[in-house]
Amino acid sequence: MARVLSVNSYHYRRGGSDVVYLDHAALLAGQGWDNAFFSMHHPKNYPNEWSKYFINELEFGHAYSLGSKLVMATKVIYSFEAQRKLKQLLKDFRPDIAHLHCIYHHLSPAILPVLKERGIPTVMTAHDLKIACPAYKMLNDSGICEQCNTGPLLNVIKNRCVRNSLAASTTVFFESVVHRWLDTYQRNLDRVVVPSRFFLEKFVEWGWPREKFSYIPNYVDATVMEPDIRPGAYFLFFGRLAPEKGVATLIRAAASAKVPLKIVGTGPIESELRKLADDLGGDIDFVGYLSGERLHQCIRNSRAVVLPSEWYENAPMSILESYALGKPVIGARIGGIPELVPEGETGWLFESGNVAALADLLTQVSNLDTNKLSSVGAMARNFVTERFNRKMYLELMMSLYAEMGVKC
Repeated sequence: MARVLSVNSYHYRRGGSDVVYLDHAALLAGQGWDNAFFSMHHPKNYPNEWSKYFINELEFGHAYSLGSKLVMATKVIYSFEAQRKLKQLLKDFRPDIAHLHCIYHHLSPAILPVLKERGIPTVMTAHDLKIACPAYKMLNDSGICEQCNTGPLLNVIKNRCVRNSLAASTTVFFESVVHRWLDTYQRNLDRVVVPSRFFLEKFVEWGWPREKFSYIPNYVDATVMEPDIRPGAYFLFFGRLAPEKGVATLIRAAASAKVPLKIVGTGPIESELRKLADDLGGDIDFVGYLSGERLHQCIRNSRAVVLPSEWYENAPMSILESYALGKPVIGARIGGIPELVPEGETGWLFESGNVAALADLLTQVSNLDTNKLSSVGAMARNFVTERFNRKMYLELMMSLYAEMGVKC
């Protein structure tokens, strides 16, 4: 029986990367693999026998004393606690391979040399751009930013790239300086899994060797998701309400096109978006947070799902989930989104941030013949079941693990 150590900052379904971390481990367990986990303590964590090795909770949104903040900053840069506790875990569990997801800012890259020293093959799934961009999004308040590719890392502080905060940006600057000097990621990672070809090419642009990467797209288990290809009346956005998601552009476009829009989710700019919708007077309904079957039913009842992103998306699970439920997607032409939206087949694309172009598409899809729109939904369902299924994901991952010397 093969043994895998799954590593991620959170051990509950907080966001998309955490879902992939947990689902990946469950998929391997279903194949008879023995799983261990390394993560951070958190009140929402799922119970597991490995939590005694987890590091102490580190949540940046909480109120801390100045001394605690300084301790947190040092852990972000290099966590000796994470190193120590991982070494303790490895005394009780010798994995054949370690698969990492999001580790920075909490576990820190300091855990990578520990795995390397013990000869454990180490794979990381790149859910974001952190191994290239210090601020992990290639985004700041001025928009898309790649200044640190050819320019000095001081741009992180100059542009306040992390939460527009001088303190947070300075901490991340020092973290990046330390780990670039140590070459922590490239020296200690054996392979990086990228769910989008866009990310692969972007990392190569930033100096990573192409041979370090394996393209393995995400998957959804469409067999447990009942589709409904009949077009509904409203357009739908679901996700985090943050500036980079482009929801303000969508609200302006929906108001201009005079089409109904439902917005599912919460986030830091929710109040601003509600005010914008009120000012424009569009038919816009803020539904709040939904999950599980309630979210799925909201998707099924929609006409199309809109992904108006204004940053380098990777391979959004929201697109695959929408397809599995029989709904076409209107997506911004940015990041990895175009890879998942064959135009005119499973959905449509528009120039990111272009209100007029999006409004025009919303009008077109609103006026589209019911049978035609149903056929697009059916193609979307077929597309995801044929190309983004569990069987294909597992085969690609087992092939990668075999390359790493693991007997699968």
